[in-house]
Amino acid sequence: MEQLNKAGRSSVFHSQHIEHRERAERLELTAVQALKKPESMPFTIRIVSADHDLQKAIQIRRMAYGRHLPAFAQKMAVEGCDRDPGTVILLAESKLDGAPLGTMRIQTNEYAPLAVQESVELPSWLSTGRLAEATRLGVAGGMIGRVVKMMLFKSLFLYCEQQQIDWTVITARAPLDREYEAMLFEDVFGDRQFIPMAHVGNLPHRVLAGEVSVARQRWEEAKHPLFQFVFQTHHPDIDLRTADLSFERETVGCPEAPQVAYGR
Repeated sequence: MEQLNKAGRSSVFHSQHIEHRERAERLELTAVQALKKPESMPFTIRIVSADHDLQKAIQIRRMAYGRHLPAFAQKMAVEGCDRDPGTVILLAESKLDGAPLGTMRIQTNEYAPLAVQESVELPSWLSTGRLAEATRLGVAGGMIGRVVKMMLFKSLFLYCEQQQIDWTVITARAPLDREYEAMLFEDVFGDRQFIPMAHVGNLPHRVLAGEVSVARQRWEEAKHPLFQFVFQTHHPDIDLRTADLSFERETVGCPEAPQVAYGR
């Protein structure tokens, strides 16, 4: 009988422990949700899913690159890698008239090496694991362009979390490299070393990287002025449901990540 009583007390204690743990988890979830206050924007960001969307992305690329590289911008068209498996194109569009306001291409190494690996050999700590490279960033001019750019980078971070990416890699020419420094990206090679990139016309770029899993912690510890905007605000206008513009999906790299929808 004593053993039965002990077993009963143990069972009750175990049940109470589970109940308290579940209550703590619910309170924690409520606290997290309270932090993520919804905020609406005058534009949406989504993943390109059709040819006419891709043409909008090309339009904003030409406009953005035309400010600094007009000859290069005139030749810009749909690129083969825009349709590669493991690649998505982000498109920001005005809610008012659907005009394109910004774009970014995100390529992962799920099916093939990154574009930057055509120009440089990445160090050993970046040669394994899941990588993503952000390229072809372009935004409209003025204040709206600056907001769109930050929202595109927030979308990049969310997408990398969604796809379980380990490191985000970026190449940047001066003076745009300073913007990535401000977002706590770090040099992959020497301090502020610019390297000619064969895949972008041998223009000198810095190679920078950010570790996805510690990004939130690093921004919070650095008291980054945009920490709350990026990490503690819910933007329902970001829709990162994936779309595949290619015709086949034959994996040659990392195992496929689960497809998880963010946003709407």
